[in-house]
Amino acid sequence: MTRIVVLTGAGISAESGVPTFRDADGLWEGHDVEDVATPEAFERDPDTVLAFYDERRRALASVVPHAAHRALARLEKAIGADLLVVTQNVDDLHERAGSRRLVHMHGELRRALCVACGARPAWKGDLIDRPACPACGERMLRPDVVWFGEMPYELDRIEQSVVACDVFVSIGTSGAVYPAAGYAALASAFGARTVELNLEPSDALIPFDDARTGLASELVPQWVEEIIGAGLSAGR
Repeated sequence: MTRIVVLTGAGISAESGVPTFRDADGLWEGHDVEDVATPEAFERDPDTVLAFYDERRRALASVVPHAAHRALARLEKAIGADLLVVTQNVDDLHERAGSRRLVHMHGELRRALCVACGARPAWKGDLIDRPACPACGERMLRPDVVWFGEMPYELDRIEQSVVACDVFVSIGTSGAVYPAAGYAALASAFGARTVELNLEPSDALIPFDDARTGLASELVPQWVEEIIGAGLSAGR
């Protein structure tokens, strides 16, 4: 059976109406990165940081998964444990589409992180009013989002899957943020076929074996049907 790792980035969520964090001016929805996406910012001005992520969490209620999210969930049903989706996104669109074999390497908007005990409870409400942690009772919850200068989640699991995969697919990611930006080159070095499905070519370290440009909602279902139709035989 073909082992596939799919890496998704902001481009797949943008089609659902989720704004990308960073715009052309390098700002995150009008904020400097240093104001809302670093541990130092949270220590300096927690209200601004909490309000920023509370607003983004509330905005998830107005967006829905599209055809690309649903296609990846369909692929998971077809090949089960031979697929791992690694997402850089902090929204829950993959889950709502039906994906379960999923790693949120940059955390999740709909989880909180307790600074006191390390618990990561599911969370849909606001954090700015300092609610108590369900695990320890302390009022020290922050967004469970990996900020600049912090370590992404499950790096060992991701790297092991990338090294062992037969096909590595990058969807809607710029190829500029590490460590995710290096995964295609790593997969290729271990013999995997690499595929890019993106609105425009990324800044990849090495050329992809198969690079397609266009909307994720069109490219991803097409690619999934090709894989399923080929009987999952496109191995090393």
